[in-house]
Amino acid sequence: MARVALVTGGTRGIGRAIAERLKAAGHKVAANYARDHAAAQTFQRETGIPAYSWDVADHAACEAGIAKVVADLGPIEILINNAGITRDATMHKMSVEGWRDVVDTNLTSCFNMCRQVIDSMRQRGFGRIVNVGSINGQAGQYGQVNYAAAKSGIHGFTKALAQEGAAKGITVNAIAPGYVDTDMVRAVPPAVLEKIIARIPVGRLGRAEDIARTVLFLVADDADFITGSTISVNGGQHMY
Repeated sequence: MARVALVTGGTRGIGRAIAERLKAAGHKVAANYARDHAAAQTFQRETGIPAYSWDVADHAACEAGIAKVVADLGPIEILINNAGITRDATMHKMSVEGWRDVVDTNLTSCFNMCRQVIDSMRQRGFGRIVNVGSINGQAGQYGQVNYAAAKSGIHGFTKALAQEGAAKGITVNAIAPGYVDTDMVRAVPPAVLEKIIARIPVGRLGRAEDIARTVLFLVADDADFITGSTISVNGGQHMY
């Protein structure tokens, strides 16, 4: 069945791949983005998917943004919380702003977005929420205390909300990508990137499409017995 889907951080990288795959599956898709208007215009032109700009770390902005999407497309039945940033620094050099920006954008955004759609999902007796975590939220990473904490929080958030939504036909799952070939990963120094790839048993970086296919599996109408799960998509780099 065609559903209304919203993808945060949806105009580039993993988010774009998810939005495109959802549209190809027949869903009515909207993509959220923060400030890169040029990339969003290119995305809209190339995909035909409408893009909406607001800061997912801002609760009031999420309320207004989602109201606009609902007015344009209808009630949101599929929510993909993909927006994320990094502000890497070791603890003794990390600023308060670097901590708060990452936690608010990566983790608090999940509350801000879910809070706006959960009532409608409960009333309709259907909902699919997928939160994008990270291998570094599972295993930790040097210089990413803020990012690892936020992504680890997503995994706990997912399990708790899954328990609340299960009886109402709402599934809540998480995906923990490994290192995926995106702008964020390409910014890593080549020598460091070589070491990362050497630790991945399948011998390559992930592709955005690897994550998008997993999202499509989790949001299907008949995926209603899968909830509270975290699926690791990391090429075998971290197993537990």
